[in-house]
Amino acid sequence: MLGGLIAPSAGTIELDGRPIVGVPPRVGYVFQKDTVFPWRTVRRNIALGLEYAGLRGEAQERRVGEAIRLAGLEGFEDAFPATLSGGMRQRVALMRTLVVDPDILLMDEPFGALDTHTKLNLHAELLTLWEAKHQTVVFVTHDLSEAITLADRVIVMTRRPGRIKMISNVKLPRPRDVIAVRESDEYALEYGQIWHVLGEEFAGREP
Repeated sequence: MLGGLIAPSAGTIELDGRPIVGVPPRVGYVFQKDTVFPWRTVRRNIALGLEYAGLRGEAQERRVGEAIRLAGLEGFEDAFPATLSGGMRQRVALMRTLVVDPDILLMDEPFGALDTHTKLNLHAELLTLWEAKHQTVVFVTHDLSEAITLADRVIVMTRRPGRIKMISNVKLPRPRDVIAVRESDEYALEYGQIWHVLGEEFAGREP
């Protein structure tokens, strides 16, 4: 174990050229489940990380207010999670992470359990937030459409033991419209190329 982390069986894990020991600072994580606290309002859920960082008073209120505005949650500041939709709760969880301004954002299938309409709305919001913040985002998904819509680079993994099978640089221009982009010839080309590689993996064939 390295500072509570599982040591790699081979190689090293580095951030900015330095080996990671313990939990690295300025890295945010968004889980598959929304993980909001049911006893905290939207405002207090989003403020949690700032409280841990010791930011209080007017400075905290300003940061939380900006996060609420960016996520389109105005009017729900004092609502409890039980009264929100799944998509809104996931927006709260996302902003709770983003409000502390992480340099790197790790997202583990955060929209996987949502319906298509809600997922597309959150794709649009995540793209808008990224345009404003420009963090490095590592996004894990099993949805190829989601990967191409959001990413600058798609990494396809093999089955166990997981190995990198393909790295595809997505050439779709930014900013992206989540609806219009899927109607473009460039999107169809990206999808077809990556889908072919995924098909080989599903069938257990080597390229």
